[in-house]
Amino acid sequence: MLPILKSIWNLKHGIIIFLTPLILLPLPVAVNTREANCAYVIILMAVYWCTEALPLAVTSLLPAVLFPMLGIMQSKVVCMQYLKDTNMLFVGGLMVALAVEHWNLHKRIALRVLLIVGVRPALLMLGFMVVTAFLSMWISNTATTAMMVPIVQAVLEQLNKQETESPQMTCGEERPQDTEYKQQVKHKDKEVVVRMLDVSPEAAKQQESVEKRLMSKGMTLCVCYAASIGGTATLTGTGPNLVLKGQMNQLFPENDDVINFASWFGFAFPNMIIMLTIAWLWLQFVFMGFNIRKTWGCGAIKSEKDIAAYNVIREQHLLLGPMSFGELSVLALFILLVVLWFTRDPGFVAGWATHIFNTDTEYVTDATVAIFIAVLLFILPSKPPQFRFWSPTATETEPQLSSARSPALLTWKVAQKKLPWNIVLLLGGGFALAKGSEESGLSKWLGNQLTPLYSIPPWAIVIILCLLIAIFTECTSNVATATLFLPVLASMSQSIGMNPLYVMVPCTLSASFAFMLPVATPPNAIVFSYGYLKVSDMAKTGMMMNVIGILCITLAINTWGKAMFSLDSFPAWANQTVT
Repeated sequence: MLPILKSIWNLKHGIIIFLTPLILLPLPVAVNTREANCAYVIILMAVYWCTEALPLAVTSLLPAVLFPMLGIMQSKVVCMQYLKDTNMLFVGGLMVALAVEHWNLHKRIALRVLLIVGVRPALLMLGFMVVTAFLSMWISNTATTAMMVPIVQAVLEQLNKQETESPQMTCGEERPQDTEYKQQVKHKDKEVVVRMLDVSPEAAKQQESVEKRLMSKGMTLCVCYAASIGGTATLTGTGPNLVLKGQMNQLFPENDDVINFASWFGFAFPNMIIMLTIAWLWLQFVFMGFNIRKTWGCGAIKSEKDIAAYNVIREQHLLLGPMSFGELSVLALFILLVVLWFTRDPGFVAGWATHIFNTDTEYVTDATVAIFIAVLLFILPSKPPQFRFWSPTATETEPQLSSARSPALLTWKVAQKKLPWNIVLLLGGGFALAKGSEESGLSKWLGNQLTPLYSIPPWAIVIILCLLIAIFTECTSNVATATLFLPVLASMSQSIGMNPLYVMVPCTLSASFAFMLPVATPPNAIVFSYGYLKVSDMAKTGMMMNVIGILCITLAINTWGKAMFSLDSFPAWANQTVT
């Protein structure tokens, strides 16, 4: 029986691929309406996405086949959804991130900040979290975690090495705690004193081992949590944020670009700071117990462990050498990208795009800026230009032109190898589903079914939906989760007369809060692979992290979120539906 079950388990993906369309067949055959046909495609893709029976990108291509066959949309209309403005924003932003990784600029920033923050355990954890969150705002959370965890491990190994060597260095000396202990038991006989002194070092060593293990867990776990939290702060930081922007433009084309880089950063960055601070305090409580003496240190003199950890970070920083011309160029382009994003259309004043074109029509978007900077990466040289016509080795009697050409800051070979094209298709598949839901009338039907939610307070709706999505995203891709839920939430908001952003923004953030399982996100898997953590450690700590995230989102959307997006009123752009 066991071999049979094992064989079935090995074939589970094939079984899901062939059985799911057959089980759902009554929708297009028996019901046979455009709404039912669209629901058939969406449910089929949801099952494939959740089980990963097919690669996520391959599943995203199904609308290009099924929508025309089922009479939902023409093929040329479906295919246009796969390379929209949001996809180009993702590609351009990611190319800049690849250049930062290629030149090791992210590692230099990380090590420099850690040297500034300090190496006391609590400050060290804070430094790891701040650096990881900042880098994850601009480059992928997977790359950030993969770069940070080896640094964390090197520091932990040095700390553990110092703790192991400490007893050997003081074995010939009488420890202060032993002297005090002898004075307390002076009136007892000699045999009792010797026996109890033999037990005391063992207990202290065991306690030290437990504290060491807990600190290792906390230091590694803080990296994957900070990577997930940091990605929520910028529009290009993680996939669900881009899905939200794309769905807003798809479902509400007259929204006046309410979600852009500047507006999203203004809302999400303060939320990230609050959540990162509370997460740090929570990890301190769980793994270090707020022992001020051991976590913060006491006095101005650093211990040997602190000095050893500082030396590890400093040595890795010295190995990078001085900043090269290429690194400086990439850093300058990165700063230029961020400045152009913020000043394009800040909202409270007219941006540079408005002054240049002198029109309300949105000719320039965040994608335009991202692609512009990405193109410059393939043009600008990685070495300083040499303004000479002769080779430095040539003699005056034998002049020759210098034909050596400096390579560009980023080559297409590097970009093609590292660019995750599957996410581009995944975003496109989500836009195709949203368009199909509109064209078929499924969105309107779903919205009508959710009208009873009108009697529930908006803040309660936000908490319930965020909790649902936070649970769902533990088992599936965060991009797929946002893709499936956001069109439904938009329809629900329209049906009950609520500003769509009131639920779409919090649920987008919740899709990135997968803290409980190692398989939930790549950062979790990377941290788990180093062997410090058990599944139970991540589940118990992550459950509270999900609660922290939902409470922070609810607070943010009901305070400065209301002021930024005018959430108390139902906007005119949400009252328009595409037919």
